[in-house]
Amino acid sequence: MQAPIERPRITQTHGTFSMSCAVIVTIHAGADRLWRLLTDASDFPRWNSTVSKIEGTIREGERIRIHAPGTDRTFTPRISGLVPGRRMSWIGGRAPFFKGVRTFELTTRADGSTDFAMQEHFSGLMLPFARRSMPDFGPIYERYANDLKREGERAGSSQDGAQDLAA
Repeated sequence: MQAPIERPRITQTHGTFSMSCAVIVTIHAGADRLWRLLTDASDFPRWNSTVSKIEGTIREGERIRIHAPGTDRTFTPRISGLVPGRRMSWIGGRAPFFKGVRTFELTTRADGSTDFAMQEHFSGLMLPFARRSMPDFGPIYERYANDLKREGERAGSSQDGAQDLAA
């Protein structure tokens, strides 16, 4: 296994009808703890500065409503491909016009820490026009990963302290 990634690593690609942004970071906490954070919709705004509110329940087949801070924009993805403790995707839009797929993955490392990876892929015929109103996702993804890392590693914040590896 590769060395831990202590600071979020961002990658971005841009094409005419597609673009993606990804982040990966090693978090010194168990995957179960991080999964609880990533799937507790009502608690998201407490630890994640990129979200002001999530309405709904994060579970397979459900549609949630995500509110971004500082704007009246909301996003309504459907939860898909959920594998508890490991992976899920949030899918929104309508192909072939415009579609966004955000995928979250947790990979347990030998030392009990977890690699957190999040990628969003946008595609569609309307992307060249929509791109003008879209932010640079790199800094947003870095903040998202740092927020999860900070909360995941925070001592005493786990419901079952046994999953915490941070001192």
